[in-house]
This record gives sequence, C-alpha cells and structure tokens, in this order.
Amino acid sequence: MEKQKKIMVLCGGKFAFKSLQLLAYEKFICAIGIGKSNITIIEALERESEENNFGFKSFANKKSMEEMRTWIDDIQPDYIFCISFPFLLPEAVLSYGQDKFINFHPGPLPQYRGPMPIFEVLKNNEPETAICAHFMNAKYDEGNIIFNDPIAIQTGETYGKLTVRLSDRMAQVTLNMANMLQFASSIPNHPQDNTLSYYYEKPEISDTYINWKRMSTDEIIALINACNPWNSGADATLLGEQIKIIIASELNEPHNNQSGTIVSITDTINVACEDNKQIAIEILSTEQGIMTVRQFALLNSVMVNAFNNIYKQQLI
Repeated sequence: MEKQKKIMVLCGGKFAFKSLQLLAYEKFICAIGIGKSNITIIEALERESEENNFGFKSFANKKSMEEMRTWIDDIQPDYIFCISFPFLLPEAVLSYGQDKFINFHPGPLPQYRGPMPIFEVLKNNEPETAICAHFMNAKYDEGNIIFNDPIAIQTGETYGKLTVRLSDRMAQVTLNMANMLQFASSIPNHPQDNTLSYYYEKPEISDTYINWKRMSTDEIIALINACNPWNSGADATLLGEQIKIIIASELNEPHNNQSGTIVSITDTINVACEDNKQIAIEILSTEQGIMTVRQFALLNSVMVNAFNNIYKQQLI
C-alpha cells in the first residue's frame, strides 16, 4: 500500500480550524504554520501540534518568511496547503517543488482575487460564491485553477454567517483534495482567464460607507450584510453622529423624500432611498456601544424629539 501523503498547512487563523481538525483526524497533517495572528490562536495551534507530534512554526511578519524554506526542507512535506495565509510565498519557497503548493481561496477565481472575497461577493450582491483550489505562483491568486466549488449565497446572509459556512465547506474541500493527491499521479488544472480577472484590495472606509444618493436599497442592504460583523456594520452619519449600521431590512413603502432623508423614527429608523423604497435600521453601533433604535432614541431623546417635531432630518 502506498505511503500516506504528508501535508503541511499554512493558515491565518480560526477560518482554517475545521480543515485542520479534519485533515488531522484523517492523518494527513505533518506540520502547521501560522501567519500573523493573535496570541491565543497561535498558542492553541502550537499546543495541538505538540500533542499530535506535528511540526509547528509561527510567521509573525514578512521578515520571518525568510525562515520558511529551511523549515519546509526539514519537514519534507509532499504538499503544502494554504488557507487564508496572509503572506505571499516568495520564489525561494515555491521552488521547493512544482505543483506542491495549493491555495484554497474563499471566492471564485479569477473574478474575485484579493484578501477579502467574502466581503466583495456580498457587497456585489452575488447569488453564489465558491471555494477555489489552485496551484500557487509568486503572484496573489493567479496560479492555475484546479476547480471552483460553487456555494449558493443565502438571502440576507451576513459576512459572519457566510464565513462560518465557507469554513465548514472548506474542511470537506481540503479533505477531498488530500484524498485526490493520495491516489492521483497528476491533478488536472488550467490557466486562469485573465480577461475575467479582477483584484480587490483590502476594503477602506470609502468601500464601507453608505452613499444614500447613489446606492439603491438592495445595494445598501448588501453592504450592511457584507460589513457584519467584521467592520461592526456599514459606516454612515445619523443625526449628526458617525455610526455603523449593523442590521437593517427593506421597507417597501414609497416616499416623497430626497434619498438619505429620515422618513420616520419608531422602533426602527426608516430612511428614504433613491429607488423610492426605504430601509428600516434595526441595530446600530455608536461610540456608546451597540444598541437597538429604541435604545438609541432614549440616549438621543432631544434630537429625536426635535426630529419628530419637524419630521425631517437629512443624513449626510
């Protein structure tokens, strides 16, 4: 019987935990490397590695990547899996072996290259996403594709919910790949179609800010869901205060107000949108904490009463 393939896993944190657990249970893992993460996660992985006799190494920054090739040469894995590893692997590391490095990207390639495809597919209101397995080269997310495993996006799905579902699916995808490598002499793959490619940089404040005058109701709700919880909500201005909207829903009621105008304040803050619909804000985050609209109204009773008296307040 052929000897079990040894797989090293390079990861970036909790998103890879379920994959690590399943690969370890099936006795594929020989070593774990983690790139820049919090101390709790690093210590947990180091402890598990010691208990299971895995190699372990933490790569805290780009400078520490200079040690990776020596470490890989010592471990001698058959393959290296990457799951949300934060650093680009240099040629000196990749030269360990052609088609030895496989990245599992939590978004469809080549359309969603970049560090946060989960945010981007939700913000763009895509009906589905994917986990893409691809061989690695010296550029982010550009190696030959092995497969895209499609995953439907559920109605109202947030960044947090989709991340958990992708983490669950990732475990099965990585195990399937490990089994494929165990029995296949070569893995079919194909170059990416660069005419379809787009690279999304890490989101900035301009990417998470609601533009009431230009965004439709669907686009605003999609942005709010895409920002929950990693950005603590979508950025906005409300009654002169910088806030983050965490939960909101569509209110299919027409209005005669300029987009961005508060139409009414009850248990929700109802805001006019440019497509003649409204969004009903339910949960928001302020400098005083995360709260419901009722709690926000109590803390800002003077401003809310003033609004209710004049029945119109413009959001900036």
